[in-house]
Amino acid sequence: MGKEANSGSVAKKQNPVGKFFSNLGNDFKEIGLTFVEGDWKTKISFLIMGFGPIMRKQVVRGLALLAVEVVFILYLVGFGWNYLKDIGTLGTVARVMNDNGTYSYNDNSFLILLYGILTIVLIFVFLLVWRVNVRVNRNEEKLLAAGKKLATNGQDLHSLLDSNFDKTLMALPFTGVMVFTALPIVFMICIAFTDYDANHQPPTNLFTWVGLENFKNMFSFGTSGIGSTFLTVLAWTLIWAFFATFLTYFCGMGVAIMINKKGIKFKKLWRTILVVTIAVPQFVSLLYVYKMFANDGLINTYLMKWGWISSYIPFWSNATLAKVLIIIINLWIGIPYTMLITTGLLMNIPEDLYESARIDGATGFQMFRSITLPYMLFVTGPFLLTQYTGNLNNFNVIYLLTQGGPQSMALSNKAGYTDLLVTWLYKMTVNDTNYRMAAVLGIMVFVVTAVISLAVYGILPSVKDEEGFQ
Repeated sequence: MGKEANSGSVAKKQNPVGKFFSNLGNDFKEIGLTFVEGDWKTKISFLIMGFGPIMRKQVVRGLALLAVEVVFILYLVGFGWNYLKDIGTLGTVARVMNDNGTYSYNDNSFLILLYGILTIVLIFVFLLVWRVNVRVNRNEEKLLAAGKKLATNGQDLHSLLDSNFDKTLMALPFTGVMVFTALPIVFMICIAFTDYDANHQPPTNLFTWVGLENFKNMFSFGTSGIGSTFLTVLAWTLIWAFFATFLTYFCGMGVAIMINKKGIKFKKLWRTILVVTIAVPQFVSLLYVYKMFANDGLINTYLMKWGWISSYIPFWSNATLAKVLIIIINLWIGIPYTMLITTGLLMNIPEDLYESARIDGATGFQMFRSITLPYMLFVTGPFLLTQYTGNLNNFNVIYLLTQGGPQSMALSNKAGYTDLLVTWLYKMTVNDTNYRMAAVLGIMVFVVTAVISLAVYGILPSVKDEEGFQ
């Protein structure tokens, strides 16, 4: 019973949701105790941030907290509130005709949503800083009650380059990530719940919230839904990523093994020839290959000239041929990368293992299966996962070769049979300005990539047992 109770308590401690609410409750409790037990300086600091530290002669720390509050209030009153108050409707008046026949533009749904989200984020950041302000006051009171001296202004400034240097160093990158990565992601997620498309372009025409309507449309198989197209594109995306990853990986490993084999001459020459494909920009080589396999391209022209075919082969207009050809061309692009990576790893496999295997009578294939392949998979497991998730969003190869075609009336929203989710998203955004469905598709891309990455990463041998390979 004791062991069961103990295991239950451990499981409870490891529950992230329970831990979050427990920490939140402790924070509220500490805030209440700080106000009740604190002196008048601390109580005033609940309204005027930094007042307590300033009165305790920690001027630098207090002024920093006070500056945050002043800047936030000025931003909220002078700018942020104008957009935040309309975020529930995203605007009601687009434009009004004046008496002289001109137009006056009023609300702008795009700016209301963008700056409304920014204001909400800044409110959250301000609350975090306010929480720091409360904790600073409590810690200062504890130090004074214990008869200890508070840090001087010089010590506070020096700590930014010493004990707190990690915070100083990460302040700018963290701000950049929040502004240029996190905020656009939140904005995109919000767009998925609006009717922002070609017919709702602010400031002329406003867009508004539509709830889950776009998601219902994405997964609907009726006449108005695009569920069948989504599943078609998703299936090809997964198939493409699988073959583009593993064919490239095993073929590149095979090339590296052949070049590294004893007795092979001109090893540097063969490696150099293969690396040339990396040196040439992809958009140049892929566009050239696209022209080669066009209906009037080099391949069809010479096959017809030699009498091998009577009419051109529809390399790009036939869905099956286009998919097979894309996978083959990707081998030409991807093998050199894998060859370079596996070459270095092959050199690190102890030669004694192969010598022992030869003495035991193992064949070359048996040594590859029992020594080379396990070692390579163990070391390159995370690399394979990265390659797979990268191929799920491999825009260049698909778009430069086929632009997602061939298209068909059976597919919705101008999707093609070789479109990946990411190229279809690009078409929705750039060609059709269907931002609402593009945002939904962007969320689906994230979900697919995240689910596959988390599921596979958890079972990789190199992650589960870093010391396991011997």
